[in-house]
Amino acid sequence: MRHFVFAWLLALGLIAGCSAPHATRPYAPPRGQWEHRDAASLGFDAARLADTVAWAKEQETDMPRDFSSQAAIFGRPLGPVPRTRALTNGVIIRHGYIVAEWGDTSAVDPTYSVAKSYLSTILGLTNDRGLIKSVTDQVAVSVHDGGYDDPHNSKVTWRHHATQTSEWQGVMFGKVSTFIGREEFGRDERRPRDIREPGTYYEYNDVRVNRLALSLLRLWKRPLPDVLKTEIMDPIGASDTWQYHGYANSMVDVDGTPMPSVSGGTRWGGGLWMSTLDHARFGLLVLRGGQWRGRRIVSESWVREATSQQGLQPGYGYLWWLNTTEHWPGAPKSSFAALGAGSNSIWIDPEHDLVVVWRWHKGGEAQAELYKRVLGAIVTP
Repeated sequence: MRHFVFAWLLALGLIAGCSAPHATRPYAPPRGQWEHRDAASLGFDAARLADTVAWAKEQETDMPRDFSSQAAIFGRPLGPVPRTRALTNGVIIRHGYIVAEWGDTSAVDPTYSVAKSYLSTILGLTNDRGLIKSVTDQVAVSVHDGGYDDPHNSKVTWRHHATQTSEWQGVMFGKVSTFIGREEFGRDERRPRDIREPGTYYEYNDVRVNRLALSLLRLWKRPLPDVLKTEIMDPIGASDTWQYHGYANSMVDVDGTPMPSVSGGTRWGGGLWMSTLDHARFGLLVLRGGQWRGRRIVSESWVREATSQQGLQPGYGYLWWLNTTEHWPGAPKSSFAALGAGSNSIWIDPEHDLVVVWRWHKGGEAQAELYKRVLGAIVTP
């Protein structure tokens, strides 16, 4: 816990002396550059870290590289789907510097539900800018497009959406919130069940997250890809290669202007397509409590709230996965991650000042094993 507190205070410049004229801010890479440091200089045993990377290269996902398989897995697509993807790749960041990198980390690939953690951050910006008074507000207070008019949906709050407990009912771009039907929902189709009161039942549900994305669009009155670019990705020096797609049928009218509403994943095509290195910048922003090279991007209070236990699901914050339930044994309970199918992951460990982005890996036990091996290679706190 001591290291966890130190990392947060260092990130925020609150340790004694950090604000002195001679002190330097924690390193964050400028646009188009990222400094590599050797393992020993960042506190690693070089041989152990090299063995860890060699092991990671062998943990290729079972998801086919040919994306024509996506319909069978997830259901009828609505948006663009790439023809193929990169092989497993990743990057390990410590103290802001790249200490290890493997595979094609510049490949722009779909990231599936990793996008949900980006939506969480946009929700944080929405709260920071005063577009909503509180995440506990009912969405119907500020969004008036008919989606929250009926007595059930009118009870849904922003917090319900962010904790996947909204139980919102309806149809989003042809997909029904109940997730019933193999053709529409693939192998994740669900059985009929009784719908609960908002806030009383957790269900991982992309239709409802798509409703959250549309609701955020209504408030910003700008396409969310534009919000993400101008408010987050450009300020942290991300490349111009990433893309955030909607669906073929997700254009909506916002004050007379047609705008694309994007998804919280790539379940039906579209979604957030991004390189490993750009994800690593986002992960470093969150590790640093929402601050980048002395500039406040998103409030530290939001980062703390979003990456703390929220709602009903143990080990879940505001669209972030937490290790409070030791999902990754051997990793600090204070660590957390953005996770998507494939598997795609951004793992953040404040206690050891680490960001690990790993793409197209086996997930599950392999993911926990990687973090265990990375931490096992650290010899200097």
